Order: sequence, then structure tokens, then C-alpha cells
Amino acid sequence: MARAKKKTEESETPPPVEPTGEKYIPRMQEMYKSAVAPEMQKRFKYKSTMQVPRIVKVTLNVGLGEATQNPKLLDAAAEEIARMTGQKPIIQKAKKAIANFRLRENQRIGVTVTLRRARMWEFLDRLVNVALPRVRDFRGVSSRAFDGRGNYTLGLREQIIFPEVDYDKVEKIRGLNVTIVTTAQTDEEGLALLTGLGMPFRT
Repeated sequence: MARAKKKTEESETPPPVEPTGEKYIPRMQEMYKSAVAPEMQKRFKYKSTMQVPRIVKVTLNVGLGEATQNPKLLDAAAEEIARMTGQKPIIQKAKKAIANFRLRENQRIGVTVTLRRARMWEFLDRLVNVALPRVRDFRGVSSRAFDGRGNYTLGLREQIIFPEVDYDKVEKIRGLNVTIVTTAQTDEEGLALLTGLGMPFRT
């Protein structure tokens, strides 16, 4: 009886669901694959698709010198960065003490986070299409902020341009740097890549 009952229960257990094989691809990544990459290959005459520049990672950095006097500012900044990116940031510490700045070694002074893969593409999509248009008197971003090797750094003065940040809970307006690291060999290629993705450069 016991064996029969056990066999019946096993037969009623639903079979495991087979994976469908479908993988989520962010909208901007799909645009890169279908439109931007082919256009760049045609423009720069790359012999292989592997030569086409791509985005490797996006890094956000917030420096808070005043955190030496008020550590709560650092916690607030870390929470805001986590809301913007969907990823927990890393707290940066001072490597050495500087008496003139009242800075002690290993004291917390900044927040950083590095985004890759889907989160990177999702953040770039929100940055280009949602956050930047919310900047007051926005006329585009500078095309001179490349480092000579196709990487681009954008300075933002206010974190409240991101809709994920609750304005009513913001203790202090603070800026942040966004660095977009690419495989481009030149600034011209980096500019073409970001322009194709919709980065609103000043003309």
C-alpha cells in the first residue's frame, strides 16, 4: 500500500519546466547590434565585426570630501547610486592621511559602482533618453571629454535628474561622474559609437 501510494504521488508531480532559451536583451543593446554596429563597420571599413567598437563598462563615481565631517552624506549618496543603477555601490576609502584636509587613512570619502552587461545598457538608456533631457537649459553634452582612446567621461551636477531619486528625500544636491569605457581605438570612433546610441552631443 505504502509503495503504491508513493508511486501515485510521484506520478502526480508535474515535470520540470524546460527552459525556453529566451534571453532578455535591453533595448539599447538591440539597437547597437541591429543598427549602430553595421553602420560603423560600413563607415570605418572594418574587415571583421569583432573590430567594431563596443561598450565594455560604465562607471559612476561620487567624491564626498565633506563626508569626513558628516559620514551620513556618504550613506545617502550610496543609497541614491543604488537606486539609479540597481546595483550596490562600493565605498571608497582614503589611501593615505592628509592633515590639511583633516583626512585620515582608510576614511570613507567616496562612492563608486561599475556596471556591465544588461545593467550597463539599461543605465545608458535611461541616462540618454530620460535623465539628460531633464537637465535645466540642456543644450547637449560636450564632445571634448574623450580621453584620446575612445573612452568618455561625463560630469553631472545634480543627481536629481534621475527619476529614481526621490527629490523630497534628498539632503543635498551633489554631482557625479559617469565614465563610459569602450573598445574604440580613437576618439572619432568613440564619438561615432555614442552618437549612434543617441548621446546628445552639442553641435
